[in-house]
Amino acid sequence: MEMGWLLWSTAVLLLLHVLMELSPTVNFALRIGFYCVLCLVASALAAVACLLINGGRSVKNMRIIKAVVKTFKYFFGLRFEVKGLENFKVEGPAVILSNHQSVLDMMGLMEVLPDNCVQVGKKELMYMGSVGLIMYLGGVIFINRKSTSSAKMVMSEVAKTMVAENVKVWVYPEGTRNCTGDLLPFKKGAFHLAVQAQVPVIPVVYSSFTSFYNPKTKLFTSGKIKVEVLPPIETKGLTSDDVTELSDRCFSTMRETLFRLSGHP
Repeated sequence: MEMGWLLWSTAVLLLLHVLMELSPTVNFALRIGFYCVLCLVASALAAVACLLINGGRSVKNMRIIKAVVKTFKYFFGLRFEVKGLENFKVEGPAVILSNHQSVLDMMGLMEVLPDNCVQVGKKELMYMGSVGLIMYLGGVIFINRKSTSSAKMVMSEVAKTMVAENVKVWVYPEGTRNCTGDLLPFKKGAFHLAVQAQVPVIPVVYSSFTSFYNPKTKLFTSGKIKVEVLPPIETKGLTSDDVTELSDRCFSTMRETLFRLSGHP
């Protein structure tokens, strides 16, 4: 009986391997499916560790989460080339901005995430089973993007928390995933937050994933991701009247860096 199961299992694995080689769609579906299962299982295990070590919701849990997620790249053959980590070494809190490309961004985030840093995410993520639980335990700040007044209120509280607890906040200013190889226009919330708290903005840019990951063409292979942490941009003395100029400056710098890292003209 055991030999029979072994033969059947081997046959199924061989069939899946052949299908993955012959069909990009099957390869994409299986790899994404495995990624989702890996996220759920790893989040559940990490949640137990977070509860045992830190007792509940705390930014300290991000160290545990980071250690777990940094192993994911080996499953998918992804390599990271990182520059500029010294730019995170600013005294006090800061607002960190980065481009947002896909569900794989979590791996890139954890590859460079500095200590005492929490992310801002949409409220819907809180209900994604063990993934939502681990995000909550890690101190992620959830906002209701459908309610402008609610989002502004949360950002106002975040500004106070940043200064009081000396934490950095990681924000995706595009507001949604964008796997086009370019940037979407930036939303102003992160820049209002930085100006209100009078803390520096630190841009982080990831090279385009399009050479190895593209949902439209069902492409998902191994690849290299270049990451560059840019020098901090000070906001001391700036007011709400300067937010648009600050946003435009960051957009221009990050877009230029994105193209350079991705090898685009």
